[in-house]
Amino acid sequence: MDYRQLGRSGLRVSTITLGTMGFGGTGWASAVGTIDVDGARRQISLARDAGVNLIDTADVYSNGLSEEIVGRALGADREDVLIATKVRMPMGKDPNDAGLSRHHIIRGAEASLRRLGTDYIDLYQVHEWDGQTPLDETLEALDSLVQSGKVRYIGASNYAAWQLMKALGVSESTGLSRFVSQQIYYSLQARDAETELVPLSIDQGLGILVWSPIAGGLLSGKYRRGVDAPAGSRHLSDWDEPPVHDEDKLYDTIEALVEIGAARGVSAAQIALAYVIGKPAVTSVIVGARTEDQLTDNLASARLALTDDEISRLDVVSAQPLLYPYWHQAKTAADRLGPADLSLLGRHIG
Repeated sequence: MDYRQLGRSGLRVSTITLGTMGFGGTGWASAVGTIDVDGARRQISLARDAGVNLIDTADVYSNGLSEEIVGRALGADREDVLIATKVRMPMGKDPNDAGLSRHHIIRGAEASLRRLGTDYIDLYQVHEWDGQTPLDETLEALDSLVQSGKVRYIGASNYAAWQLMKALGVSESTGLSRFVSQQIYYSLQARDAETELVPLSIDQGLGILVWSPIAGGLLSGKYRRGVDAPAGSRHLSDWDEPPVHDEDKLYDTIEALVEIGAARGVSAAQIALAYVIGKPAVTSVIVGARTEDQLTDNLASARLALTDDEISRLDVVSAQPLLYPYWHQAKTAADRLGPADLSLLGRHIG
């Protein structure tokens, strides 16, 4: 297992993070797993044995049950791992039980600390944008948690690039704690993040934590063109996280993953994970699994390094068209591009 600096912080994080959305598995989270405390202990043990040092959860996962299970499963071992959790989503019916107000953030952090059975959170992430609460209010609340020692680092999740830059600008101008990372969707199924979010991370020194790097299982190899998926699996039309806009491109990408994996003697999922782990600014990919066999397979991707030819093949088969102004910059501004620009435009020049 490799460890990478989380953005500009001094924190080192394993290239694979254990995801816990399936811990508890009540409500909508039951679609990704129904793992109890004993199952969580086994998954955490497997992950730690492989070198994983970060566990990611959120208050909204099973309405707090995921956090409770993480806390109970870790017990006295809490000091040996890093815990990331999130705040923003509705946690009750009161009009103030959601969002990124000071009220909701402070209450959310206190509740998460109780459920996790700890007195500090290593990485506290805002789960989604709140366009109605002033950013200085949100960042002041987060900074107060850092100053009190209840939170050690803060991060954002699911922000657009302009929203994230605005937040970084507020932190810069006010001296408030700065986001060290962003948690985003990024996979071979949809590489939208490369347009703005990855270059932003390179330019601003943010770490990237990737959720759903196998596209919710779509890139596992069990969904093939002209082949019935295993019993109990969802049809492509059932996906909305991530949505599938181009089935042909998806199937072409899956075939490339399966073929590369077969030549390597590993699963398509491992190839998909290794691809994202190798991308610029990516610190860690978050993997959650219904079964321990799935988790063991996913963890093995940490030891896998793809060749330049394999990466190029996957780049080509999953490529998305350049949006404006990037196609224009690739054509006319190649003489003045920096490292962040080249992360997107490099392969389109020359």
